[in-house]
Amino acid sequence: MSERESGRNGGRRSVWRRAPTPPQPPLAESPAPTSAAADGAEPASIVQAALYRDGVRVSSPATLAETFRELRKQPSGMAWIGLARPTGADLHSLAAEFDLHPLAVEDAMEAHQRPKLERYGATLFVVLRAARYLDASEEVDFGELHVFVGPDFVITVRHGAAPDLSAVRHRMEDSPELLGLGPEAVLYAILDAVVDGYAPVVSGVQIDVDEIETEVFRGDPEVSRRIYELSREMVEFQRATRPLVGMLHALMAGFAKYETDEELQRYLRDVADHVTHISERVDVFRQALTEILTVNATLVTQQQNAEMRALAEAGFEQNEEVKKISSWAAILFAPTLVGTIYGMNFDNMPELHWLFGYPFAIGLMGVVCLTLYLVFKKRDWL
Repeated sequence: MSERESGRNGGRRSVWRRAPTPPQPPLAESPAPTSAAADGAEPASIVQAALYRDGVRVSSPATLAETFRELRKQPSGMAWIGLARPTGADLHSLAAEFDLHPLAVEDAMEAHQRPKLERYGATLFVVLRAARYLDASEEVDFGELHVFVGPDFVITVRHGAAPDLSAVRHRMEDSPELLGLGPEAVLYAILDAVVDGYAPVVSGVQIDVDEIETEVFRGDPEVSRRIYELSREMVEFQRATRPLVGMLHALMAGFAKYETDEELQRYLRDVADHVTHISERVDVFRQALTEILTVNATLVTQQQNAEMRALAEAGFEQNEEVKKISSWAAILFAPTLVGTIYGMNFDNMPELHWLFGYPFAIGLMGVVCLTLYLVFKKRDWL
């Protein structure tokens, strides 16, 4: 055990107590911590680094190398390092200094991890999925946060805009008695911030669900797409919140086992209650969206059936009109045919000079027209 590792936490029993760890394989392609950290230049991925003793900030190093040097000089201090989309060199430098497990480092580099809580020796590795509601686009934006927690350090690796860890740091620095409880308190504050960030998302989604219900019964043609997109977001939201319930219960068991500060245990139980409530709300949203989608499909089917019925009725009416027109055309065609034949006036045409030729032609046209009319009337064409 190094000089920096001894005497930490002022003799307080901690859930992060160092335990013997088996030898670990070296990190693949681990570059020497040169570049930004070794030459004193500020790495672009470092958002903020600070050293604390008894809950009070005592130093604000600008680089990882400076942070390591300052921490070695503070045998009872704690380092809180915040990174955003760090480079491989930064993470390898942190891994070498704090004995971070290569698998956890690899996860932190690649991101796109599910929420989880894993222990690697004396270090806890926590993956969280933060969320925020974007009012302008009415969408849920998800971020990913990786947290390394050890006996004397907290390292946060953020992938995405959420959560706002600067607010967490300010809150903790304004409560030195809470920050003085060590890395456990910082982890609690991060968990609390992530869970509190879910509340505006739940409120925004509730408004979206209410609007969708109105649009469904109003017959908005774009509502199906909105239901589908919001359902996909709720699936992601569920994946972010549901694992937290088990993670927090595991943390509470660890806090109780190592007799962490009782007040901090109460705070963590409160976060667990909030997570359970949020998870239940998300489940309700998914069920509601499924039911709304079913209702929307039913309404669309009913509307399509009504349109098909209207088209069928229009086709039937059109067919009736065509039959009437065809019937009258046939009736009028008969006298036209007779009149045309007898109107050719050929000299050798039979009945041309017959005394009864004209009455016969008129009578023939009348009989044909009446016969056709009765036939079409019988078949309901007229």
